[in-house]
Amino acid sequence: MAQAAEAARTVIMTVDDDPGVSRAVARDLRRRYGASYRIVRAESGESALDALRELKLRGDLVAVILADYRMPRMNGIEFLEQALDIFPGARRVLLTAYADTGAAIDAINVVDLDHYLLKPWDPPEEKLYPVLDDLLEAWRRSDHRPVPSTKVVGHRWSARSSDVREFLARNQVPYRWYSSDEPEGRRLLAAAGEDGMRLPVVITPGGVPLVEPESVDLAARVGLATTPEADFYDLVVIGGGPAGLGAAVYGASEGLRTVLVERSATGGQAGQSSRIENYLGFPDGVSGAQLTDRARRQATKFGAEILTAREVTGLEVNGGARVVRFSDGSAVAAHSVILATGVSYRQLAAPGCDELGGCGVFYGSALTEAAACQGHDVYIVGGANSAGQAAMYLSRFAKSVTLLVRGPDLAASMSHYLIQQIDRAPNISVRCGAVVEGAHGDGHLERLTLRDTESGGTELVDAQWLFVFIGAAPLTDWLDGTVLRDERGFILAGPDLTPDGRPPADWELDRPPYHLETNVPGVFVAGDARAESAKRVASAVGEGAMAVMLVHRYLEQS
Repeated sequence: MAQAAEAARTVIMTVDDDPGVSRAVARDLRRRYGASYRIVRAESGESALDALRELKLRGDLVAVILADYRMPRMNGIEFLEQALDIFPGARRVLLTAYADTGAAIDAINVVDLDHYLLKPWDPPEEKLYPVLDDLLEAWRRSDHRPVPSTKVVGHRWSARSSDVREFLARNQVPYRWYSSDEPEGRRLLAAAGEDGMRLPVVITPGGVPLVEPESVDLAARVGLATTPEADFYDLVVIGGGPAGLGAAVYGASEGLRTVLVERSATGGQAGQSSRIENYLGFPDGVSGAQLTDRARRQATKFGAEILTAREVTGLEVNGGARVVRFSDGSAVAAHSVILATGVSYRQLAAPGCDELGGCGVFYGSALTEAAACQGHDVYIVGGANSAGQAAMYLSRFAKSVTLLVRGPDLAASMSHYLIQQIDRAPNISVRCGAVVEGAHGDGHLERLTLRDTESGGTELVDAQWLFVFIGAAPLTDWLDGTVLRDERGFILAGPDLTPDGRPPADWELDRPPYHLETNVPGVFVAGDARAESAKRVASAVGEGAMAVMLVHRYLEQS
């Protein structure tokens, strides 16, 4: 089946400026190869090149190109020379008259010609098909494997290129990366009509090039849902981490019309973890991506909608409806809302880090960038589980991994099992009492200034890769004025709203807030965004499920 599908996308192209000859050539090719290959014909070198560029962008394969030598404006040799830049692996055949055999022989050196055929070739069974059979067999033996539909052309030290790669990877969108300074990357840029000054260029499954795309446009183009199917739901879940996915699974499975809204990619911080080993039911561990993929599929199986790349900017109360507003001005309403917005990694305040973000300085991108760290020295800032998991994963690729920990040891913030693994890893070292004082580089990270917190001494080290895991900040600023939060921005709920036994000042119901309910009736919180939460995957999933139970109780009494 795979071979048949591949052949169905594979092209044999013929180019001849004489319409009669062009149709005759295509007819002979279809008679023999039409069941297994697409036969594409063109009547000029220019139109053939346009067709080849379109095929290149769509990810189609071209096995053989047959071009007539005597064409106006662009002869067959000139055409094949340019076609070679687009599909270097395609076998090339020049169609000539007897008088042009000298030019055909010269073309062997100019365009690495595979064969030339004299016209006419009657009967094709003797003079055409045997030649093409051999060329097609040689092409099949070569490395012509198709690539995933979505292609990304970018630069290693382009911050936006890094963002796009991480967005696609975390949303489980298969893609292939091409460096803009390598031959195939340059061929794709040329086919898209770009010079590489604006990166990345994303080529969609339909062959449409997107230049420096915004996440919402990219999401829509690669098949991710970005628009709700309805205007009103029973439940809107904001955030697609473990708490949000747990809420979506339980809400949809229990019959609530549920939509989950995620600003970037489902999974949250947990989705970026290379290995979670203390989650119940996975004794051998599970990657964050695997766990996220299973949860996402489970939620959609029960009928939950999942919207990606939609940023929520406001929450309003309109009678019995809770209105969620998006950054583009649109909105969706529901009887109830679960806030599962999670947290984001805190930014390193050291000079130079902002300028080099995505160009050697990364926040939670270890999975996406790991392969590029092959043989390099890597530094990680942080002493909690996320930093330890990243260190273990990156140690499989990097020459060395150095954990920079502000505190005196790892025991205060990292699980014991991870500390043991790090101790056993030969290429991981831990520097306690060390902080990053500055990041330096011209266009990408080249050096770090490290400071010893005890002595105050500094050291300049060579470094191309710095991964930062220094705690989390809640993504709740957009709730200001609506939902009560503590001084750090974490959402207050349940008993935390009634420390003196009295409900919040604006609470209008004759009952106290439910355990995970905020100061806005019908609006609940789950996971890391809640004040004093456990900051563990299992507890986040549990809170998502519990919040749905409380949503049912709220709806029954409304």
